[in-house]
Amino acid sequence: MLKRRGIWIVALLLLVGAGIIVMKKKTSDAGAAGAKQAAVTVAAQVLEFLPSDIVTVGSGDVRKLLTLSGALRAYNQGQVKARVAGEVREVLVREGESVQLGQVLVKMDTTDYDARLAQAQGSLAAANGQLEIARQARDNNKILLDKAFISQNSYDNAKNQYAIALANVDSAKGAVAVAQKALADTVIRAPIAGLISSRSVQPGEKVSPDFRLLEVVDLRIMEMEAPVPTQDIASIQIAQAVQLKIEGVANTVSGKVSRINPGTTLGSRSIMAYIQITNTDGVLRSGMFGEAQIVVEQKSGVLTIPQTAVRNEDGKNFVYVIENNSLQLKPVSLGLSGDSAGVASVEVLAGLKQGAQLVKTNLGSLRAGIAVKLISPTSAGKV
Repeated sequence: MLKRRGIWIVALLLLVGAGIIVMKKKTSDAGAAGAKQAAVTVAAQVLEFLPSDIVTVGSGDVRKLLTLSGALRAYNQGQVKARVAGEVREVLVREGESVQLGQVLVKMDTTDYDARLAQAQGSLAAANGQLEIARQARDNNKILLDKAFISQNSYDNAKNQYAIALANVDSAKGAVAVAQKALADTVIRAPIAGLISSRSVQPGEKVSPDFRLLEVVDLRIMEMEAPVPTQDIASIQIAQAVQLKIEGVANTVSGKVSRINPGTTLGSRSIMAYIQITNTDGVLRSGMFGEAQIVVEQKSGVLTIPQTAVRNEDGKNFVYVIENNSLQLKPVSLGLSGDSAGVASVEVLAGLKQGAQLVKTNLGSLRAGIAVKLISPTSAGKV
């Protein structure tokens, strides 16, 4: 009996010990969970930002820009057309070739015009012969008139015949000049120096006067024709500086307003402005599309912030500022909006000081007073 009672006592003690161990483990697990929850709560109360999310208020220039667009064309260009009818014998240039002023471009068949010139020259020779006969008759009749051998009427007839012969000579000279010009027009020369941009004739073709043969463009000076809305035309002036971004050209191109059309374009409420560009390196080509930016208003040395940092609610502007490692909501008074060093920016009139740090992008509604922590990009990627 005593032995059995001892066994039961030992078993009871073991059960009590096991219960104590289980209770301690539950208490330890509950404490760890509570600590973890507290840590999560503390972490949730800290707003983390990357350096790229923050911008520092500084001074700079703000420019209000008027953006225009249009296609480029050569300021100087020439249409090469046939001046006389005939058959084309030679076309000496092709598209893309460089030509000089007065260079021979096209030659036409001259057979017909050679014959016309020879005919005109023969008529002139005959007229000169008739003039000489009339001159001698006039002079002889003058001598006879002085000796009273003929009447005044006879002398006047000889004198009139001389005048008619002289007029015939002048007419024949004009015919020769016309024939010479027609012959010269069979050789077609470049009206300007530049590049051949189009060719629409081949040897052997018969062309009529004013038939378009070639087109020559001078790319040293380019021009953009850009429509300007009527409400913005007062912002543009002759010789105003322009910055252009041309498709296919990496660098920004400088130009100036050269002309402004005095009337609106038919069918629209826009006025054409012409922007001239010096193409010294020959990069620009006719037909390229570009975007022009004209500075219509500028302020220098003012406080600027990105437009993305500004929020507007109920007609009031405000920004999120980081002060003493916490997020604060600051109302601001804004001025000129535009471009600052290639960034869409706005002038700050009141509400911020230089050097203040604020949230750069619109992240939605944030809770003012929350703690802020700046983290590095490398630590942001760690789990």
